[in-house]
Amino acid sequence: MARDAPSIEAYGDGGFRLSSEQGADARHEGSLLIVADQARAWGVTALAELTVASLAPVFEAGRAEVEFLLLGVGARNAQPPRAVRDALAAAGLGLEFMDTPAAARLYNVLTSEGRRLACALIAV
Repeated sequence: MARDAPSIEAYGDGGFRLSSEQGADARHEGSLLIVADQARAWGVTALAELTVASLAPVFEAGRAEVEFLLLGVGARNAQPPRAVRDALAAAGLGLEFMDTPAAARLYNVLTSEGRRLACALIAV
């Protein structure tokens, strides 16, 4: 994986199983936010709860750490709120959104390529 980015080994049952290059596996209950290769719990449980404020760590990291946000919106693909899309564009950050299972799989591919991304995944 790129740098020390965790790998998403599994998803479902309301959480994620991550592993690191050091071989440590960890189960994260609930939604997940990965910024600057650091995974943390994320309080967003549904797309309707997604706000600019909920993505504060992404904006704080800025373009130095993040090219774009990979957003897993839940079980079905749907467009994120306009305010979120507009704020990311204004900050010069790209946005890719899709259902959470697809986003979890794509995250591993993109980090293995060394892409600088933030990943926000709503648990399914």
